[in-house]
Amino acid sequence: MVKRLEQVAALVVAAGLAIVSYWLFFSWAQGGRELREKPRQGPAIQAEPSSVPGERQRP
Repeated sequence: MVKRLEQVAALVVAAGLAIVSYWLFFSWAQGGRELREKPRQGPAIQAEPSSVPGERQRP
């Protein structure tokens, strides 16, 4: 009977540690938020062509 109780207690402790471990991992890793949310689309940034730094572009 004691051996069975030890097995159940070990299983409960292992399950508790696993749950806490996954909870901490996903909370620290933002929980895959980028997979659940739609990607944000910001304005496209286009760099202006420049040949030499500090040189003015002619119109």
